[in-house]
Amino acid sequence: MMHPPHSPHDTLTESQRSERMSKVRSTDTGPEMVVRRLTHALGYRYRLHRRDLPGQPDLVFSGRRKVIFVHGCFWHRHEGCPLCRLPKGNLDFWQSKLEGNQRRDRECQHRLEALGWRWLVIWECETNSETQLRDRITNFLEATA
Repeated sequence: MMHPPHSPHDTLTESQRSERMSKVRSTDTGPEMVVRRLTHALGYRYRLHRRDLPGQPDLVFSGRRKVIFVHGCFWHRHEGCPLCRLPKGNLDFWQSKLEGNQRRDRECQHRLEALGWRWLVIWECETNSETQLRDRITNFLEATA
């Protein structure tokens, strides 16, 4: 049975929207893989998604007590980024969902700091410039303070 779109702005049916959303990954995303490959090529070794750390950071450098999160600009609300636009339909749901993601990110960052860990967020859109990305990763991992 074909369902009508959720809102006048949504061009997909409910089942089409559900299928599309089921394909969204939380780990091993394209941007995460770019960061992982580059970090490895720079000679840094890391663990992935340690469940015992707040927020299950994407890359964990235990000896340095540092972690890297690779955030999608849409899902984590990268301020000022064109990829950060809100969907036109079901605005109440999306606003609540995305604000919850931001709140959870801040809480995890505070908890990591309280445990003596330093963190870096790399945004999806920042993975397009390998030179800048290389510098950010190196500066973060080599900083002693």
